[in-house]
Amino acid sequence: MSDHLLIDALLRRPVSRTPVWFMRQAGRYLPEYRKVREQAGSFMNLCSNPELACEVTLQPLRRFRLDAAILFSDILTIPDAMGLGLYFSEGEGPKFERPIRSEEDIDRLPSIDPENQLRYVMDAVRLIRRELAGKTPLIGFSGSPWTLATYMVEGGSSRNFGKVKTLLYDRPDLMRRLLDKLATAVADYLNAQIAAGAQTVMLFDTWGGVLTGEDYQAFALAAARRVRERLNTQSNGETVPTILFTKNGGQWLETMAETGFDALGVDWTCDIGQARQRVGGRVVLQGNLDPVALYARPETIRAKVGYILDRFGPGTGHVFNLGHGILPDMAPAHVEAMVEAVHELSPVYHR
Repeated sequence: MSDHLLIDALLRRPVSRTPVWFMRQAGRYLPEYRKVREQAGSFMNLCSNPELACEVTLQPLRRFRLDAAILFSDILTIPDAMGLGLYFSEGEGPKFERPIRSEEDIDRLPSIDPENQLRYVMDAVRLIRRELAGKTPLIGFSGSPWTLATYMVEGGSSRNFGKVKTLLYDRPDLMRRLLDKLATAVADYLNAQIAAGAQTVMLFDTWGGVLTGEDYQAFALAAARRVRERLNTQSNGETVPTILFTKNGGQWLETMAETGFDALGVDWTCDIGQARQRVGGRVVLQGNLDPVALYARPETIRAKVGYILDRFGPGTGHVFNLGHGILPDMAPAHVEAMVEAVHELSPVYHR
């Protein structure tokens, strides 16, 4: 047994209650975050300042009884370090000054040394671990190779992913070459986070669900598997659990469970009880309250939490989370209602 409920649950050890944390738990819904964000001057300044990144990572832990801190950073740090020129337009999300448009662009992508080009992330991890003082585990993360590729080829967010899908369909060899480069970079990045002190790591495949089943398996999931194969999951004598989250990927859980990740994130479109039956205890499941449910009254939130706990059923192997990230205009009191409901309602499932 470890000293942390989350780590034990991710390794399918017995726990006294269901651990709880949530994606984007540090963010705009907290007034203290907005104050630091204003101080930083820009989102990228906030991400690249280890002291400020540490501060916003810790903010939700001061408000809520959470079982994990998650590193405050951005999923697009790797392509930025590769020289694509990441910037943010107000109301439009991330964009790249130099998106990938040719075979030569792919071949020119450099390998990266995370302790060099992404030193600010590693310094943040080390600082956060020191500030946590062993009380709460730290989750590191990266965007998945496929998700990074979508932004790099599209040049930013997309409605139909026409550019990246055309590359996949017309030149699958080039897509595999790009994904291979990114799988190596992502694994190196996550390994550096682990070496710096991350106690579990998560791969965010935000856009895997836009693919056909055939292409998801052949491209997105194959690249995620390559990342997992390269991860160093032992650190200072402790096992570092791994989590894979594919938004809108519930139809592929059985195949995802074969990749070697310890846990799978499940979004709100997938019934978590059925998901548990399908994976048969091979992996832990993380999720999956609809983020919009937090707009409801606290008593409704409590009932929704209870439903998910009941659908998963008794025993270990569940980490309570949202089915995707928290929404930026959420009332902190409603978030607290969710967290407290997990604390109060879940112990009965672990007797």
